[in-house]
Amino acid sequence: MEEEIRNRVDESGLVSLDLGDLLPQSPMVSFDLQDHLWEGFILREKPFREMLKSLSESDFSGRIVALYCSTDAVIPDWAWMLVTSHLTLLKAHVLIGSQEEVRSQLLIANIEAMDPKPFVGARIVIKGCSEAGGPHALGQVIRKLQPVARSIMYGEPCSTVPIYKLPKASS
Repeated sequence: MEEEIRNRVDESGLVSLDLGDLLPQSPMVSFDLQDHLWEGFILREKPFREMLKSLSESDFSGRIVALYCSTDAVIPDWAWMLVTSHLTLLKAHVLIGSQEEVRSQLLIANIEAMDPKPFVGARIVIKGCSEAGGPHALGQVIRKLQPVARSIMYGEPCSTVPIYKLPKASS
């Protein structure tokens, strides 16, 4: 008699966490202040304000905007606030930084907002082949889950690196 094939990974009780699932689903666009500098170095207030008035809600509504400047130009603080104010009125979610930096900020915020209750006493595998991660996010997820987890591993359920194991109670 042939023995039934069993999926031991499924039977192990491991809880898989893919940080990619915590990434926001809203589309992201970039807004480079460099594109609006006079001669590539100077921000002139009047033309800058006129340019902002010409922006369309259809280009920004419901989108995440990565606001940054790709040159070494000195951008006055009021300019960052002014762009953020205008884009917020156009129903955009504005964050300062490149798309990669903004993505990381949002991922960390979503990790911080994550409910740890489903992970209490769990054996967790933080997925290694995820579209999200990086040192900041991985450090944050450890800080969030280690206080409640039985164990934490990194990689894939079939091949993991142990990260943390709850110490056995002293007798």
